Amino acid sequence: MSFLALDVGNTRLKWALYDQPGVGARLLAHGAQFLENIEKLSEGDWRQLPPPQKVLGCVVAGEAVKRRVEEQLEEWDVVPQWVVSSQSEAGLTNGYDHPARLGSDRWVAMIGARQRLLAQGPARPCIVVMVGTAVTVEAIDAEGRFLGGIILPGHGIMLRALESGTAGLHVPTGDVRNFPTNTSDALTSGGTFAIAGAVQRMRDNLYAHCGQEPVCFMTGGAAWKMAPSMSTRCELVESLIFDGLLHIASLRFAPA
Repeated sequence: MSFLALDVGNTRLKWALYDQPGVGARLLAHGAQFLENIEKLSEGDWRQLPPPQKVLGCVVAGEAVKRRVEEQLEEWDVVPQWVVSSQSEAGLTNGYDHPARLGSDRWVAMIGARQRLLAQGPARPCIVVMVGTAVTVEAIDAEGRFLGGIILPGHGIMLRALESGTAGLHVPTGDVRNFPTNTSDALTSGGTFAIAGAVQRMRDNLYAHCGQEPVCFMTGGAAWKMAPSMSTRCELVESLIFDGLLHIASLRFAPA
């Protein structure tokens, strides 16, 4: 039973085809497409793929984008299921005031991180960082309770905001420096340090709350750029959302 996992973000749709819907499944193919090119999927990236029997995804780009994705799946005659954040799922408890309002990508990534953590050893507190168009930093205690998280602008949004609101500043191509001595380096370093500082603050909050050093997982399209500048030790995991989707699929599509 082949399985197609979909991660529809604010900028791109990422997809992965597996030989089955479950943890440990073999990856058959994967790719990504910018949202403006979704209509090219069925005749492009997906044209040579074997039809999947099951499709599960998370989408944060809105209903209109979701409908466009579903139209690309019609040729395969398969109806996708979409993850909606809930009070609890796959061993994770949702501490959001209104659980269904939590972004499904955040929820799925936390499920993936929690399962990865448990596979590595005893349960511990956990921080999940996603670095993309926006940056999210989540806190999970050792019992699997999502305590809460923060959202801040991604690096590109920060720089564009400065460019539009400050005379004489332009989106830079600077480097991260401990002590920047030019405007481009100052802007690049400022955005990077803002993200690193937010993660460090969440680490401190979670450590104070749980009395135990948390594990930190980091994912997202810009995570590799952030990794060298982090003050908190983080494990870089490219497939965290797909890990979560595989785990949820193993529960939803398990044989009766």
